[in-house]
Amino acid sequence: MRALVIVETPSGSMREVAEAIAEGLARGAEVQVQDVDEGPAELPADLDLLVVGGPTRAHGPRLADTGRDPLSHAGRGLREWLDGLGPVRAGVSAAAFDTRINSPKVPGSAARAARRRLARLDFEVVAPPESFFVTGREGPPAPGELERARSWGRGLATTVPPAHRTS
Repeated sequence: MRALVIVETPSGSMREVAEAIAEGLARGAEVQVQDVDEGPAELPADLDLLVVGGPTRAHGPRLADTGRDPLSHAGRGLREWLDGLGPVRAGVSAAAFDTRINSPKVPGSAARAARRRLARLDFEVVAPPESFFVTGREGPPAPGELERARSWGRGLATTVPPAHRTS
């Protein structure tokens, strides 16, 4: 099975979580982690699973950088990348995650918004959106979150239907 993790990386915490998810996925898949700015315009023909992740900002995924937020990713965001993605091959599975502060004062989820976009693009969404918590706006990941991310990745590796796997 081949998996691709596309991550929007405004801080080290987001990348740490993506790498932990990839470590979990690697037990059952060949995995590559790419920054959203380097994400392909079209998905590889042999891709079985796409996992996308970004930080929750202002109730959901952020829009393209406006230059006003020093922690914002300098390039395009997940919204723009997904909106520009070429046609999706039938049977490609997908999942979405985000990082966020664990506080009732910070509502919303970038993962929920990304999951909706994935479904509209005809991906087979194989897991509910997942949030991983950080200790502050700049991180680091909250205690136990990287292991939880590895575990989530291991679980994702088992969710892709065998009929959809290219290898």
